[in-house]
Parts: sequence; structure tokens; C-alpha cells
Amino acid sequence: MRRRASLVLLAVAVFCAALAPLLRWYAYPRLAKIPPNQYQEMVLEAKDATLVDYATLQPRKVDKVTIVQTLKGNVEASKEIEASAGKDVVVWDTLTYIMDPDGKMVSQIPERYIFDAHSQDPVHATGEAVDGDPVKREGIEFKWPFFTEPRDYLYFDAQTRTSSPIHYVGPRKFKGMDVYYFEQTVPWTKVGLPKKMPIDAIDPATFEQTTGTSLWYTTKAMFWVDPVTGAPVNAEQEIQQEMRGGTIAGGAPDGKLTVFAGHVKIREDYSDYTVDLVKSNRTMVLGLHTYAPIGLAAGGLALFGLALWLEARGRRPRQEEPFSA
Repeated sequence: MRRRASLVLLAVAVFCAALAPLLRWYAYPRLAKIPPNQYQEMVLEAKDATLVDYATLQPRKVDKVTIVQTLKGNVEASKEIEASAGKDVVVWDTLTYIMDPDGKMVSQIPERYIFDAHSQDPVHATGEAVDGDPVKREGIEFKWPFFTEPRDYLYFDAQTRTSSPIHYVGPRKFKGMDVYYFEQTVPWTKVGLPKKMPIDAIDPATFEQTTGTSLWYTTKAMFWVDPVTGAPVNAEQEIQQEMRGGTIAGGAPDGKLTVFAGHVKIREDYSDYTVDLVKSNRTMVLGLHTYAPIGLAAGGLALFGLALWLEARGRRPRQEEPFSA
């Protein structure tokens, strides 16, 4: 009976030992990916900001500017691109909607972001765009790769349509989580006006040509990233926009008219929700990548030892009983 039990335990031990590396190096790389149907909404605020009054074209201090970002996975578009790309592809259609303190639109900027579901590397395909303008992204945007490394990455800035390094600064704590902190500074750059604006008097397509005024932008972007999932648990930006020169800004001090200046942060309730979501996803990723393979390997080793112990006991000769007349 002991011999039969030891053989069963040995078989289970071999199965666990074989399954552990299979799960880590075969299943994990295929199963750890961004789902194509993801939907997410985020609300950010810039309190005590400066915002131009488009009625008077004068900057004014406001209590709050609200930015609503929506992200929706386009499943049909991802399937079409996957057919030609030959790999798992995610297509995110995003919208950044900016409102003044009265809830009126300041601008809205749509994006289509196409990337590899596993590595988060950009995938260049028809439809990749910012505010209707075709772009060819280099580097990451929105999300870091799974198991983010403590190093610099190339990060895409949608306003300037350019990529530049985002620097790893060091480890941080954020709401009890161990995260990596990254910073990117985009220097003053001339950019185009958003195609959707609150007044019809300004035509973004011919704005600079007809007024001689150009829009300039700079930002310091800060991200607190969970290194396991690669998802930011917090994001902040110090943004400045100015109109310079021409008929609109020519009369302003130094020929510069502030369009927007503020420190943008995630609203607290959305920050708490994001942390809870990332913690949940982190557990699933670690379960597949680390916990399950190590548990299977350790369990297989323990069962192997138990099987050997039972086998040794089964082979031990029985002690002769004393003879009695």
C-alpha cells in the first residue's frame, strides 16, 4: 500500500515540477496582456489655475479646470490590425475633454493609440492619430510594460506629437504601494491649436497664418508606476500654454498671452479607484508570473521528498519476532 502511495506522490511531484516552468515561461508570456475591450474614465483637476477668457482674450484666475479622460478599447479595429500584424494588438480610442469652472468646453482632443498587447510597444497602422492628425508614435504612452524596469523610457507627448526620454527618478511609496517614479520635461514647443474650441471666431486651420500668433506649450509630467503591471497609479502635470506675437498676443507683456497654467492632478476618488484596480491586477499578474510557478515547484519538491520517505519505509526489513515454544 505504501509503495502504491509513493508512486502516486511521485507522479504528482513530476507533474508539478513540469508545470511550474511551463506556466512561467510558456503560459505567462501569452496570457499577460492588455484586454482589447478595456474601458476607463478618469477625472483630473487643476485648482487655482490660469485660463484665458476666449470672449475677451484675457487670462484670468479660476478656481478649477476639469479634465475628463475616457479610454475605450476598439475591438473591431484591433481585430482588423491583428490580421495583418500577426500579433495581439490593442486599439484605444481616447478623448481628453477640458472644461472651465462653469462646465463649458475649453477644448477636446481625441486620440487613437495602437500598441502590442503584451509589450506595449507601438504598432503603426492606419488610424494612428492625435486630434485627427496622423502620427507615428515612438516609445510608450499611457502605460509602461509589465515588470517595468528602473530605467529611462521613451515617452510620447500628444501635444507636441513627439517622443523624448522620461527619466526614472527612484522608488517611491504611494498609498501603501511600492512604485517607481518617473519625470519628463517637455521644453517650450510651438504646437497647433485644438480643432475643437469654444468659439467659432478662431479657425485652428488658419489661426497662425491669419493672426500671426502661435501657440506654445511646455510641461513637466510626473508618473508613479506600479512596476509589476506597468500601470500608473498616479499622474500629475505642470502645464503652461501661451499665445505669442501677432494680432492676439502682440499687445500682451513680452508679447505672450497665457492660455493655461496649472498643476493637473487626478481627483482623489478616481485616484483611490485606480489604486484598488491596480492592486487587483497586480495580484493576478504575480500569481501567474511568480506565485503559482514557485508554489508548484515547492509543492513538487515536497511531494517528491514524501514519496521517497514512503518508499524507504516500505523497503525497510521487518524485525523478526522472538520465537516462543
